[in-house]
Amino acid sequence: MNSEKPVTIDLLKNISLAKAVGVILLISAVAFGFLIWLIYYKGGSDYSSNIITSLPALNALLNSASTVLLLFGYQAIRQRDFSRHMKFNLTAFVTSTLFLISYVIYHNFHGSTPFTGQGIIRPIYFFILISHIILSALVVPMILSSFYLAFSGKLKLHRKVSKVTLPVWLYVSVTGVMIFFMLRAYS
Repeated sequence: MNSEKPVTIDLLKNISLAKAVGVILLISAVAFGFLIWLIYYKGGSDYSSNIITSLPALNALLNSASTVLLLFGYQAIRQRDFSRHMKFNLTAFVTSTLFLISYVIYHNFHGSTPFTGQGIIRPIYFFILISHIILSALVVPMILSSFYLAFSGKLKLHRKVSKVTLPVWLYVSVTGVMIFFMLRAYS
């Protein structure tokens, strides 16, 4: 068991909660608006390559890695090992960020992929997809808020926010992988 104190960042301690939440919501809204434009309005370009077509598999791998890292981070905090908890969660954030970068690159060049499955699988797929999209929009400010609260030393509030953030982040990561496999099976 590790009883180290959690790591804080002095700069974040000096930023009010209201200001931090405002900036987090602004960043999240801009990012979500950009993704909506990219996926539903811009469309793909004519460029394609083996690298571009392999990005969905990479995205599924990155989402899987995020899931595992989040579970390890949860286990570490249950053991009160703050250092390991922080390392796992920061690494999960990095893998999720790499996923987002890869996702943007793929959709910039490829556009969206239609789901061609029929029968009962179709409403199942769209339920998973729609819940994934909605929660992915909500999880970004939740993740950023959890990190802000942890690194600013507001640990009571960090715990409360993170108790909601973790299951949502896990759901988004797992359903991202499910969507990949469902699209592969029906395209």
